Amino acid sequence: MVLPPPAAPLALGPRRCDHGPMSIRSTTLQRRVAGAGLVLAAGLGLAPGLTGSSRPIRAGRAMVVSQDAIASAVGVEVMRGGGNAVDAAVATALALAVTYPTAGNLGGGGFLVYRPAEGDPVAYDFRETAPGRSSPTMFLRDGEYDPVLHHNSHLAVGVPGTVAGLHLAWTEQGTLPWPALVDPAVRLAREGFAVSDALARSLAGVLPRMAPYPASVAQFSKDGEPYRAGEVLRQGDLARTLARIAEQGPDGFYRGETAALVEREMRANGGIMTRADLAAYRAVRRTPIRGVYRGYEVLSMPPISSGGAAIVQMLNILEHDDLAASGFGSAATVHLMIEAMRRAYADRARYLGDPAFNPAMPVERLTSKAYAAQLRRTIDDGRASVSSPESFEWPREGGETTHLSVVDGARNAVSLTYTLEQGYGSKITVPGAGFLLNNEMGDFNAGPGITTGGGLIGTAPNLAEPGKRMLSSMSPTIVTRDGQLVLVTGSPGGRTIINTVLQTILNVVDFGMNVQEAVDAPRIHHQWLPDVTRYERWGLSPDTLALLRGRGHTLVETRAQGAVSAIFYNMEDDVLEGAEDRRRTSAAVGF
Repeated sequence: MVLPPPAAPLALGPRRCDHGPMSIRSTTLQRRVAGAGLVLAAGLGLAPGLTGSSRPIRAGRAMVVSQDAIASAVGVEVMRGGGNAVDAAVATALALAVTYPTAGNLGGGGFLVYRPAEGDPVAYDFRETAPGRSSPTMFLRDGEYDPVLHHNSHLAVGVPGTVAGLHLAWTEQGTLPWPALVDPAVRLAREGFAVSDALARSLAGVLPRMAPYPASVAQFSKDGEPYRAGEVLRQGDLARTLARIAEQGPDGFYRGETAALVEREMRANGGIMTRADLAAYRAVRRTPIRGVYRGYEVLSMPPISSGGAAIVQMLNILEHDDLAASGFGSAATVHLMIEAMRRAYADRARYLGDPAFNPAMPVERLTSKAYAAQLRRTIDDGRASVSSPESFEWPREGGETTHLSVVDGARNAVSLTYTLEQGYGSKITVPGAGFLLNNEMGDFNAGPGITTGGGLIGTAPNLAEPGKRMLSSMSPTIVTRDGQLVLVTGSPGGRTIINTVLQTILNVVDFGMNVQEAVDAPRIHHQWLPDVTRYERWGLSPDTLALLRGRGHTLVETRAQGAVSAIFYNMEDDVLEGAEDRRRTSAAVGF
């Protein structure tokens, strides 16, 4: 979607642009935000985005791709008002906390990779941390693992990092005043926006699981009745929390009234997070993981994310083969991809965790060309490896994350992924504060030494400890070549994120797809254990499936994997090309 010149209103309805037709299902409702001078399109349910076209959305100046049209438009308007990519990413993320409550958040955490047009790239880690009273055995009851404690209780809530992380990135890289970036979200929460078809269905689906939490029912329903598409959702408590953040910065969230409201909810329901935990939270500035693949530089998130290390490791393994010659979707290509995935995910489990608690992690070795060459020699081109059943399987990791990609006029780029863990996180809304809390403690291992066929592990690097960050698969990634921006990408999808991002890069670099084709292309996923490859239902031909099974692969059909938000920089035309992932709601907006 390409915005008109600044003097014109932002008309986001069915229209034609230079990239072809775009369909928007719900009626467009325009709302001008006083003070900020923004024009927002409320109530857009984008699905499937471009109708019947594989051409990307093109914009000459700047672009935001996120999973919500209102939030994407907020970010673009920030850049039209003089802000840079970090300003736009902050404003978009805060708007998503209002308009995309399934994953947009104040009560969660995530990662941001920033690649300036000039200077060194930087990564911001605002992953949640374990409260001070956490312990490796906190999810055991009478010595037995209790999945409710692990995923669906107040004990499952980690100390949120989103506000601190966005503020740190803005402090170091932003240009506009902080209140100007928070204000659009304040107004969206206070004045409301029209509920889209997709959001109405999502809220109706989650409402029964919110029943134990009266503040959640009050926030996301009309006296217990689901919102219908087109009705206006107003969130007064959230607006007041956002206003405190606008005025006070992180202190408006981690101290004072908001912190007191969080602690009160915890104390009343068996939780362990305190105001002291909130006040002690710090986002961390880190150095991105770097790799080189066929002359392209890959910048991604270092641990506590496992994504960057795994992506670089898999690319290093695959670089030994001519994937373009073997062809997209061929049995030979898919076999090699599965084997690379298997090895990277095995190393992820064995070695990776919070670097502050695991200082000896061999990240440099895992991402080295020499180690990849060793791994490649263990791959039999004609036969699948076997993931050891004596080792451990994976715990469940929520897939309701959200990602946004931003590029500004100077070609500064941001890739940002953040989450509440499962859809709507813990389903717990803080009474009086209006935001949902995460259930990210579920990403810690279940308990020391626990290994079951049902998917639990108990290895030490990722056991809960006070102040520790839980291992993540979120993989915000930026690709460059010869010092020029090429691709900004990322995805939700829990543990599938890493492989989704990997395949988007392969589709562009090896198979010559434009960015929309790269996002549309079918995906596969293997995570070492269980020893199964999942493939999207339209993804592999019967012939290919038969050849892979003949090699010894176990294959299971799945409906959809991930939801990439990607921007490609077409250097030849000096144009940004955005892709909307039709698997979920998605919105590429540029000007």
